Amino acid sequence: MPKIEIMPSILAADMGNLETAIRQCERAGADQIHMDIMDGVFVPNISMGPAVVTMADRVTDLPMDVHLMLIQPQNHIKAFAGAGADTILIHIEADCDIDDTLNKIRGLGCKSGITVNPPTAVDSIFHCLEKGLVDEVLIMSVNPGFGGQKYIAAAESKVAEIRRRFPDMLISIDGGIDLETVKPAAAHGANLFVAGTSLFKAPDLKTAVAQMRANAEAAYCSKI
Repeated sequence: MPKIEIMPSILAADMGNLETAIRQCERAGADQIHMDIMDGVFVPNISMGPAVVTMADRVTDLPMDVHLMLIQPQNHIKAFAGAGADTILIHIEADCDIDDTLNKIRGLGCKSGITVNPPTAVDSIFHCLEKGLVDEVLIMSVNPGFGGQKYIAAAESKVAEIRRRFPDMLISIDGGIDLETVKPAAAHGANLFVAGTSLFKAPDLKTAVAQMRANAEAAYCSKI
């Protein structure tokens, strides 16, 4: 079984106290910090820029999983790599040369990731995976742009298909992940779990991270 990792999404944290929130994630046993970067074009919301990644990199040793919800991510990958991103994920739906952008991400010393939105067929990314251009696949289980949305169970079949075809791939899932939805997501083959609202609104973050990890480990690949 690949390592199960819990990645708090700081979009759901108190934006006025991000440094504190990131330190809390580290103390709670989180594996990575997930950062949603939005341009107001690819998705309707606007979030944060490279300066926030720089701040996070300064206050924690946890890896930064940076999700670019940008219409033209190729214009921004250098800035985020320089800010301290460890993994940079772009969308298959973005307006760019996907293969070239993934190669450039690696050339900047980061791991590369590809993201699939709910309406998009999962086979749209297979050419990238077959060429070995991708370190992480992110399956969206909500329509991106805002936190706190309801989990879309149809994402599970995409996860399962990737796990069957590419058994060693890191597969993350993002959207509506909580202590219950993590179970079917893991059962279909996801091993990285992005969770925002359910973690930051929990009575105790450390307990929530530990329980989410335990639930995922117990369920992993039971439905494949």
